[in-house]
Amino acid sequence: MFRNEDSGCRAGEVAAVHQNGVGLVDNPILVLVYFHKALRAEFAELRRVAVEALESGTHGVELLVMLRKRFEFLKLFYKYHSAAEDEVIFLALDELVKNVVSTYSLEHKSIDDLFDSVFNCLDVLDKEGKDNYKTFQGLLFCIGTIQTTIHQHMLKEEEQVFPLLMQQFSSSEQASLVWQFMCSVPVTLLEDFLPWMISVLSPDEKIEVSRSMKEIVPKEKLLQEVVISWIDNEVPATGGCTSIREQGAQFNNGLGTHRETSIQHSFDGIRLWHDAIRKDLQEVLIELYQIRISSEFSDLPSLVVDLNFLADTLIFYSKALSNIIYPLWNELAKDFYSARYAQYLDERKIEGLQRLLYYKSEKTIPLRSYVEKLYEELMSFASWIDENLSLIEAEVFPLIRMNCSRDMQQWLLYTCLKMMPLGLIKCVITWFSAHLSGNEAKSALKINLEGPLARNPLASLLCHWLRISYSGKSSIEKFKEDLREMFNSRCLLLCKQIKEDSELSHLPLDDKHHNTSSCRKPQKSTDTENKFPTFSCSSTKRNRKCDTSYTSGMNFHVSFPQILNIPSYLSQNPEVSSIVSSFTILDTNPMDHIIYFHKALKKDLEYLVLVSAKLAENVGFLMDFHRCFHLLQFFYQIHSDSEDNIAFPALEAKGNFQNISHSYSIDHKLEGEQFIKVSNILDEISKLRTYSDADVDASGHQQPKYGQLCFKLHAMCISMHKVLCDHIDHEEIELLPLYREYFSVEEQMKITGNMLGRMRAESLQELIPWLVASLTPEEQQAMMSLWRKATKNTKFDEWLGEWWEGGLFTAVEKVEEKQTNTLPTYTGDAVEVVLKYMVEEGAHDNGGIIHDRSTGISQNEISGCKRDPCGVPSATEENHRLKEDHCKDNYTVEADKVRGKEITGNSDLDETGKLVQASQHLKEERDLPILSQEELVAAIRRVHNDSKLDLASKARIIQSLHTSRSSAAQPKVNSETTRSRNEENVSGQSASYRDPLKLTFGCKHYKRNCKLVSACCNKLYTCRLCHDDVEDHIMDRKDTAKMMCMKCLIIQPVGATCSTPSCQKLSMAKYYCSICKFFDDEREIYHCPYCNLCRLGKGLGIDYFHCMNCNACMSRSLSVHICREKCFEDFCPICHEFIFSSSLPVKALQCGHLMHSSCFQAYTCSYYTCPICSKSLGDMQVYFGMLDALLAEEKIPIEHAGQTQVILCNDCEKRGDSPFHWLYHKCPHCGSFNTRVV
Repeated sequence: MFRNEDSGCRAGEVAAVHQNGVGLVDNPILVLVYFHKALRAEFAELRRVAVEALESGTHGVELLVMLRKRFEFLKLFYKYHSAAEDEVIFLALDELVKNVVSTYSLEHKSIDDLFDSVFNCLDVLDKEGKDNYKTFQGLLFCIGTIQTTIHQHMLKEEEQVFPLLMQQFSSSEQASLVWQFMCSVPVTLLEDFLPWMISVLSPDEKIEVSRSMKEIVPKEKLLQEVVISWIDNEVPATGGCTSIREQGAQFNNGLGTHRETSIQHSFDGIRLWHDAIRKDLQEVLIELYQIRISSEFSDLPSLVVDLNFLADTLIFYSKALSNIIYPLWNELAKDFYSARYAQYLDERKIEGLQRLLYYKSEKTIPLRSYVEKLYEELMSFASWIDENLSLIEAEVFPLIRMNCSRDMQQWLLYTCLKMMPLGLIKCVITWFSAHLSGNEAKSALKINLEGPLARNPLASLLCHWLRISYSGKSSIEKFKEDLREMFNSRCLLLCKQIKEDSELSHLPLDDKHHNTSSCRKPQKSTDTENKFPTFSCSSTKRNRKCDTSYTSGMNFHVSFPQILNIPSYLSQNPEVSSIVSSFTILDTNPMDHIIYFHKALKKDLEYLVLVSAKLAENVGFLMDFHRCFHLLQFFYQIHSDSEDNIAFPALEAKGNFQNISHSYSIDHKLEGEQFIKVSNILDEISKLRTYSDADVDASGHQQPKYGQLCFKLHAMCISMHKVLCDHIDHEEIELLPLYREYFSVEEQMKITGNMLGRMRAESLQELIPWLVASLTPEEQQAMMSLWRKATKNTKFDEWLGEWWEGGLFTAVEKVEEKQTNTLPTYTGDAVEVVLKYMVEEGAHDNGGIIHDRSTGISQNEISGCKRDPCGVPSATEENHRLKEDHCKDNYTVEADKVRGKEITGNSDLDETGKLVQASQHLKEERDLPILSQEELVAAIRRVHNDSKLDLASKARIIQSLHTSRSSAAQPKVNSETTRSRNEENVSGQSASYRDPLKLTFGCKHYKRNCKLVSACCNKLYTCRLCHDDVEDHIMDRKDTAKMMCMKCLIIQPVGATCSTPSCQKLSMAKYYCSICKFFDDEREIYHCPYCNLCRLGKGLGIDYFHCMNCNACMSRSLSVHICREKCFEDFCPICHEFIFSSSLPVKALQCGHLMHSSCFQAYTCSYYTCPICSKSLGDMQVYFGMLDALLAEEKIPIEHAGQTQVILCNDCEKRGDSPFHWLYHKCPHCGSFNTRVV
């Protein structure tokens, strides 16, 4: 009932990877995909067991022990799997394909933390000692979350990483990578995991894996037998989690007194092992002392390699002692138990040395200081090792020798070796054999060959390696070379610094170097340089397949993850609070506005988790959850699309960051599927709620199912919260710093504008209140300031002021901008405009008594009292109600403060406010003189000379001035008479038809079911174009406040539907814009918030986008175009109509200028140059070729022969000399005839 959707989805993922019939034999790297399948199956099984236990209420101690055991196995293997990818697979891929693997390495760390949450729940359950439903429920949620997270991570790898691996690496190279991974995992873990993995495969897949293993494993008979024996092993009943103690149960009969000669004691060989460790540590210490006193660092990398090898060997030896030897010794000791064994070779003691060996300081520590610290640390470490090994030999081994048979001792040694990876075992055997004498080597071989493990394939392989090493077939030089290759990644930066310091010779002791006596002869710089080992970023060399390639970095990842450093470009995790605390942060890093969006997303995700937990108990939360979820889904899709289509391509276009965002785009796709799954669960719950509450309670059947669905919904919300938050955090860690570092403020602002330019007005009306509700007032101010700067060339401010009730953001803008030259948007009628310029002229004539217009007051503030603001759409109101339970009240308080400041803050108006009030008073009285022709020309001239006006404002004002005389000459009308006339029948109060035969309401321009009452003349017209065709003035559609339904003929406030009950909410048109008061019942239309006009098309982000620089809506096919600032706010050079508000199609010329398409067709019949800049309108090579032919046949008069003329080319804008001609002059630079004589 609570089964996770992830376990069943994409059942064919593994099969899908095998594209075009390609199998494992051809692409051995796909074995890792089968590892993924096994992990999926195990997590699904664990969740099934946990669900059944929760349903039955039987989650006792045995179940908890089983879960802990299996999760410990999963955690350990997943750690090695992740380390293998980071240190082997990803490093190799990163050499060939950059910017792919860093994201997956970040995800490995977050997934590792999820395992800790599972164990925390298990610890709580263990301490309680009784069944606890809530805690076990939390454990189930943790299991579901880790299952979902790992599932998505593996799907991403299968979609992006594995195809690249198959493409970039040959079959043999892939096999080498897989084998290197297998040789770096402890044997005891690998021999459990392989049969466990095979158990979840189909018969055909098992055969394919067995065949591929023969290609992956080197062609060594014993080695092949070992791997095949692991694959053919039966999987333990506990899922591959058999403990070492359980494996040794067969040797229980060996316990007891069993004395034999000392040479037969298997544990005597460990003394030789201890002696070899002591000897090598002392030798390294002596050599390090020589380097310390001589300051000759050329041999330092090889010493660090030796120390790394010894440290890794001691780490695994420590694990073997802790898991095998010490527990047995504790059982044998009984009465004289001592806790001192816990201190013997504690691997935590090795951490200090490992920190120094993992040299990644990049010149933060001088080499001499580094050697000093390393020498001191090694002296202390060698002393501690010698002391602890002596204690083990004195207290632990004698007791085991006395109580264990030879076979038992042999099994213990064999099991201790299996704690190491296979590759390290071979290195250790080679190293150890070099310290053995002839008799010691023969004794070791004899013991192993005669024991019960002699027939064991792995034991036989180990004896074979020991025989080869001792016989000299494997030289110590070859062993040293292999060690350098295996440990290269941990010495790479050290070697680099030594080389740089040697070349630059700037070490502090370089001057003393030749005067210091030492045992080593100083080397010349060239010799020193030649002695440096050559290290690559990947420990796997192409076209080479090692027999047992061991990667030390994997075990370093597992044993000491805290020592590893994140790459430099991922080193800082910018907390949201530190980034958004400063108001000016978006001024320098505009792309950080994404963090604000992330903050809002996280708040809503937390709210969904909180509310989903209460749904089962309180159905009243269902509607709020439903609304919040679908709003969040809608906003997340907007955010994902803007990143995928705008932000990520801009980042990858930089050249150095290809592929860096691909994994995040996959995240967007997979997380979209997560939203769909949650939506499906919501639909199921909604269907159940169609029953009344009484029926549900009475039947007793619907209520349990409702609770089950609510539980499932809550689990999915927790998983979705974790997945999305990790995605957001990784994006802020990895991607946002790149925008800050490699993009200028202008480039970031352009990206921000492009992201906004694909958001529809309806989307912004939903988005802005939602986003603002999650931000502090300072953050609101910063966000809107950024959006205003990104849209400074557009009408976004005008749209925002008309749409947002109370003009909240208009007031917020004044806090940030403080501009004194803010220009009003002239939307008043002709009388107001004429008054404006007549009063201004009088002010200049009277010595400038009236203030200049540049006082900072905007038209939104002027018209805010005379025009009712447009209310927030109903969906936004629902969003506000939705946020009541989890959003702070500071947003509402701040909004009220801003509104109060806007309404009462008249002190800023000063004399300008008086001017506006006087103008409105005169306007109402209509007490205006009729302008003469001279006064009209003078007013138009003042408009043209006003540099503070943009072209659009000039066009509207001049058009209003032309109609001002007739408007002013109209008879005066008392305001009371006007109001009474509004209540009576208005002229034109009858229906009009688009097609009288079909009785379709409308006019020749539009199909609609209403007429508009023009605010200017109080007459009814079907549209503004019908009005303008008849009247001598233009109609401002935005001032329209009333309409008439053509069905009931009743005048009413303008709206989308008829308010008369008899019409039953008859729709006035399919499309209605509350800002433009525009209706249309035929075409696809959208309102652009940046043009603040209604335009033809499906909408922004669908088939159009708005270019913030050009201030124009353009087809998405024109995403790359010649961009000119406010190029659409100009007049057509042919017909002189204002292009921005024109309804005719526009043609963009190659030079960047615009004209109507119809004008272009007529113009190009006679001309081929731009009427503005005179550049050629297209490719004129054919025409210019004709002119060349014409001039070649034409003869120049003798008196002009040889003369030249200086010309200027309109196309290339270069000067040059051209042969004399009375009409045609060819440019000597570009060959164009579009020239003129200078």
